[in-house]
Amino acid sequence: MNDILSRIASVIESRKLANGGDPQKSYVSSLFAKGDDAIMKKVGEEATETVMAAKDIRNNMPAGKLVYECADLWFHTMILLAQFDLTPDDVLKELARREGISGIEEKASRKKVS
Repeated sequence: MNDILSRIASVIESRKLANGGDPQKSYVSSLFAKGDDAIMKKVGEEATETVMAAKDIRNNMPAGKLVYECADLWFHTMILLAQFDLTPDDVLKELARREGISGIEEKASRKKVS
């Protein structure tokens, strides 16, 4: 499962302007060229579309739409991570760190750090 994330992350990295990405030829490069705010806005749009797809399932719409929207959300989140020189592996490491910890305990520990 991590192989596909690694491959997509590599392609995203190659689309950065500093790595020769061309905004005229690549959607991802065009997002990088627009900057942080455009990428964050796109993640927000995709998150909203994901929530709306989930609501549609409650109204007997096909569940495949949710998978499609989650894929869009993950993809755009990976672009956001790359913008800040982070990778899906960083997120996977954080999830591994949290594994076996109660969500209530984990959230409480964040308050101490802040």
